[in-house]
Amino acid sequence: MRVTRELPTLAAGEVDVPFVIQGYEEVVTADTAWNEHSHPWHELLWNERGASTAVVGSQVWCITPTLGLWMPAGQLHSASAVAGTSYRAHFFRHGTLSALSDEPVAVEITPLLRLLLERLEERELPSRSRSVTETMVLDVLRPSPRALLVQLPTSALLRPVVDVVRADPSNQRTLSGWAAVLGCSARTLTRAFRAETGTSFARWVASVRAQHAVQLLSLGLEVDVVADAVGYRSASAFGVAFRRTTGMTPGRFRAH
Repeated sequence: MRVTRELPTLAAGEVDVPFVIQGYEEVVTADTAWNEHSHPWHELLWNERGASTAVVGSQVWCITPTLGLWMPAGQLHSASAVAGTSYRAHFFRHGTLSALSDEPVAVEITPLLRLLLERLEERELPSRSRSVTETMVLDVLRPSPRALLVQLPTSALLRPVVDVVRADPSNQRTLSGWAAVLGCSARTLTRAFRAETGTSFARWVASVRAQHAVQLLSLGLEVDVVADAVGYRSASAFGVAFRRTTGMTPGRFRAH
């Protein structure tokens, strides 16, 4: 069963709100998708448990308990989460200043940031304490050097590659192999991937595999099973690649 939720498209600051930062949390009981929409406030998305996905244009972002996503006010996006995901959203009034950009950006959900956000959920928190805590949240919000981000190429040339690799991340076809299938040179494919994704074919595939691995690990699958499902010959090779991309070992991520 899959549920689709409809949300409105609102411009940045279109709705006046009485809060500086307001939190929301939910455990989705069915696979859930949110239509393309936008909020009048900034939004920090992260998960207490499990992994979810947000799509902004041709960018696919994966959200986890340790890696959140800053969504600026007015930014069109859609989202999805599998049943059992415990997700968190913190809304920041439009005009609130932080060190984050006006573009979607990954945010490290550090232990300190979690504690501060949880403190804001205390019902009897005095107004002065709330104000101090909100200031501290804004002070520690920083973009992460890592992002579980896949930039989707949109050209007709690369579309077959995208469709196959995203449907089966364990696919082992090389760049030269794809060039032969598509009837072009490996150099042409290399240039196309660099132009459309900003990275190489190998790194793009690694990002797709990391996103898929995060989804499988969040469902509780064993590390060696996930390694095989995303195309690695051994759990150790998968662990090295996963840590390079996410900053965490698969075992540590699975424990969250």
